[in-house]
Amino acid sequence: MGKKSKKKNKKPSMKKLKYSKFKKDKPGTTDLTMPDLPDDLQKQKREDEMKYQKWFKFNRNKGTHEIVKRRESSKRDAKGPR
Repeated sequence: MGKKSKKKNKKPSMKKLKYSKFKKDKPGTTDLTMPDLPDDLQKQKREDEMKYQKWFKFNRNKGTHEIVKRRESSKRDAKGPR
């Protein structure tokens, strides 16, 4: 059997008590809320987002399929005929 841990009430240090009045409570997270936009700005924002989504849909980086094919062909060329 192991020793039982006893919880002792520790006296707070005088230094902590003395300087505790200077310590301020800081919130862990801050809430950032965007202001409500007028209707014309909301419409403009929606249109901009749609343009961006359309551009991103059709202008992505080349797929990995082309890269894999290029690597395979270069490896085959380097090995030479068997």
